[in-house]
Amino acid sequence: MNLILLGAPGAGKGTQAEKICEKLSIPAISTGNMLREAMANGTEMGLKAKSFIDAGKLVPDEVVIGIIRERLQAADCKNGFILDGFPRTIPQAEALDEMGVRIDRVIDIEVSNEKIAARLSGRRVCLKCGATYHVEYKAPKTEGVCDACGDTLVQRKDDMPETVLDRLKTYHEQTEPLKDYYAAKGILRVVEGQEAVADTTARTMQALED
Repeated sequence: MNLILLGAPGAGKGTQAEKICEKLSIPAISTGNMLREAMANGTEMGLKAKSFIDAGKLVPDEVVIGIIRERLQAADCKNGFILDGFPRTIPQAEALDEMGVRIDRVIDIEVSNEKIAARLSGRRVCLKCGATYHVEYKAPKTEGVCDACGDTLVQRKDDMPETVLDRLKTYHEQTEPLKDYYAAKGILRVVEGQEAVADTTARTMQALED
């Protein structure tokens, strides 16, 4: 089964991608990881991407699409895949169609802006060991101190309220129109994100069957 996961930053797409991987034994392909792999492997498109990143520029669509094409030809994709983070725009979705890539189902994880802002702005991370906490849902034993290594916890710039709101605005402007694009093809399924991850997962798995 070839899948696309949609959802705003902080909606929990990554967790759902992992659960689907386990159930269907197919790879989850995130744009960020894919770019890093292509650059590390020195592929033609990976080297092109590196030239833009080294120059401090955004990697253009044609290069990202080329890397997607390379990745989908890998042996582990023969029984299906999950695209997480691509496409982000209508032109990218159209390019995917032009490549002849068949998409069986698009799952959209819906969570309100208010809940996402609360989730992300409450997150704290340890830069030393990578442990993640949340001021409300997973607080450390001592405020501001990592349980695992004792280093100071910080709030990443991406998780600051103003940054979160900017990221959500970009998502709603550029990526949310994909819902209508795929709904018109009859392959969109909307999953309402729940407080408990397990409940969201149950709804996601049902959406794969519907």
